[in-house]
Amino acid sequence: MDENFEKRMLIAIVLTLVVLLGYQFFLAPKPPAQRPEEIPDIVKEIPRRAEDIPPVEKPNLLVPENAKTSEEKLIRVETPLYSAVFSSRGGTIKKWQLKKYRDDSGLEVILMRPDAKVSALAMGTDGENFVFDEINFAVTGVSGDIHLKDAGDRAVLSFVYRGDGIAIKRTYTVSADNYDIELVEEVQGPDNYWLTLGSGFGISGAEGYGGHIGPVVLKDADRVEIKPNKLKEPRVFGPELKWIAQEDKYFFASVVPLGKAVGAKVWRSSNGEVLVAVNLPAGKNKLLLYAGPKEHDRLKSFGVGLEYIVDFGFFSILARPLFWILKLFYRIIGNYGWSIALLTILVRIPFIPLINKGQRSMKKLQALQPKMNEIRQKYKKDPQKMQREMMELYKKYKVNPMSGCLPMLIQIPVFFALYKVLLVAIELRRAPFIFWIQDLSEKDPYYILPIIMGITMFIQQKMTPTTMESQQQKIMNYLPVIFTFLFLNFPSGLVLYWLVSNLLSILQQYFVNRKVASEGNA
Repeated sequence: MDENFEKRMLIAIVLTLVVLLGYQFFLAPKPPAQRPEEIPDIVKEIPRRAEDIPPVEKPNLLVPENAKTSEEKLIRVETPLYSAVFSSRGGTIKKWQLKKYRDDSGLEVILMRPDAKVSALAMGTDGENFVFDEINFAVTGVSGDIHLKDAGDRAVLSFVYRGDGIAIKRTYTVSADNYDIELVEEVQGPDNYWLTLGSGFGISGAEGYGGHIGPVVLKDADRVEIKPNKLKEPRVFGPELKWIAQEDKYFFASVVPLGKAVGAKVWRSSNGEVLVAVNLPAGKNKLLLYAGPKEHDRLKSFGVGLEYIVDFGFFSILARPLFWILKLFYRIIGNYGWSIALLTILVRIPFIPLINKGQRSMKKLQALQPKMNEIRQKYKKDPQKMQREMMELYKKYKVNPMSGCLPMLIQIPVFFALYKVLLVAIELRRAPFIFWIQDLSEKDPYYILPIIMGITMFIQQKMTPTTMESQQQKIMNYLPVIFTFLFLNFPSGLVLYWLVSNLLSILQQYFVNRKVASEGNA
């Protein structure tokens, strides 16, 4: 095998990392900004079921004037975790505020747009509009606001409507212990009905680096995220769906049918607003509503697949155990920065023998460079002969030109798995490290970590033996500068991981160089 192949492979690997990381920062599409003045106009011809079927006669639903004009009643629910406001208009939710999380202004995170045109959990019978949002339901089960303080406290809140051949009862069971609500809906009259998360319920409004913002549907075990700026046609899902959700980087709201759903749909209104709704059969339906943080362990405890809202990417099979280890270290150390450093060391340990072998081989190849140049000059007009002579040289001195690339190739899946963990874990949000770094999910405010990382990358490059030609080496010399600028706006947790990895590479290369030098002097 020609050592030129090894050079090209090494350059390709490094440039691939640059392109992938650069795409995340510079080219990853951002969701369009929500426009408060947009009034949702539900797309017409929404199928009554997930599959296209001949339309059935719609119920003659007329909203009684007294139901429209009667006074709206608001019920406030206070728990140690959140504050919510329920409305008698459709039995919907008007406000959802998290008490243990703060936004960039230091205020409690709100998962409800104040200008929402479609209320959270609004209902409709034909998919064209959510008419029950206009109807004033009767409130039963409570006489005033609900305050839950102690673990185990629970309360039941019901909304009832009956008229024009349709009967609806919505019963919410809230608890002090979690962000979930048990919802039981009893609907009589239409064959099926639609339930929507409304205008932006579950989205905090904060733009996080690398996070998807918009609707998500879990189809069997596949997470399907819909990017609002790419949604051109309605997306229809069948009864295989597990839940619907709306998310940003760290928070989300989801409706989970605990029975069989008809289907779901994501579509854009004529004014540009993207909505997601689930289609449910008439009768009695039990649902789970969750609105809160993407805490993986909490979500997994529900046993309904909500943990898949945390997107660990293509290498999730590696990311999940790495995430578990990171949290284990945090429980022991109490600092996520040092936990990241320790996890980086732990991940590196299995590759030490392979990396040592690759580094030693590269060092030997560097020493053989004069002999390799002689073969190139001698057989430059006979490539096949040159190739045979090169292989004989490698065999004689027991070196493998691919051994320098193999350790990097094997580490790439681990790197991207850990990269994704550090990118999406809400545990790193507002997590301090040392001194000036008070949020590992945000960039270093003074760019100290990225600059140190660039310096260590330069040192590592100078210490690492190479057989590249001068032109190729000049290209590689720019990489520390490119990576430094690339990492300036990366979350500090990611930069810390790369920095620690560079320091370990420098230390390992130092001992390999010393050992090879002592063997050469022996």
